Amino acid sequence: LLLLLLLMGTSLAGAFPREPSRKSCGLSKYRFLLPSELRPIQAMKEQFEKIMLLSGRKCNTRVFHRKWSPAELSVPDRVLLVEAELDLVMEALRRPVARGLMEQHWRPLSFLAQAREDLRGCVSVSPAAPLGPTHQPSGKLRHWLHRLETAKSRVSVARAAPLCARQAGAAMTVLLSPLQEPDGCLEDSAIQHLFKVLSDLKCAALREECA
Repeated sequence: LLLLLLLMGTSLAGAFPREPSRKSCGLSKYRFLLPSELRPIQAMKEQFEKIMLLSGRKCNTRVFHRKWSPAELSVPDRVLLVEAELDLVMEALRRPVARGLMEQHWRPLSFLAQAREDLRGCVSVSPAAPLGPTHQPSGKLRHWLHRLETAKSRVSVARAAPLCARQAGAAMTVLLSPLQEPDGCLEDSAIQHLFKVLSDLKCAALREECA
């Protein structure tokens, strides 16, 4: 009889599979960043500032400029915010002006790439993802995400077809928006705001404790 009950229990368990467990975002390690993690990022930032100073470029890109704090967003919105910001940062750093940094400063870039992957695990479209596929960003964040996505698409286009951009010449200058400044400016904006993005990452990791 006992054997029969065990067999029936196994059969019923197979007939009604458990709901998949929800993944962990794994952001707790970003609550308090170590000096050993921040120093390489600061060194990369300083080197790029020297490159820009020698190039003589003047930039006024305000892609990362905003008047509100991530603490004003819901916890899920904060995760979406910093994931989009890091995505744009990594895309900008692939452009020619910043590409030289990737070989010399692989440690901070590896750290940023890992943070982006951890955030992507939180915003996955899988039903088992912590945010789930049904979360809709607030109106405030939706506008910001559109701004970042527009900047990212322009980075991709500029990287893929620099010759076309040059051939357009002065005629294109009239059509350029603040998100379409000369080569090096988006990279400059991304690197200048690295610590702001890291602050947003910390806020996302702190969840309700970020205020």
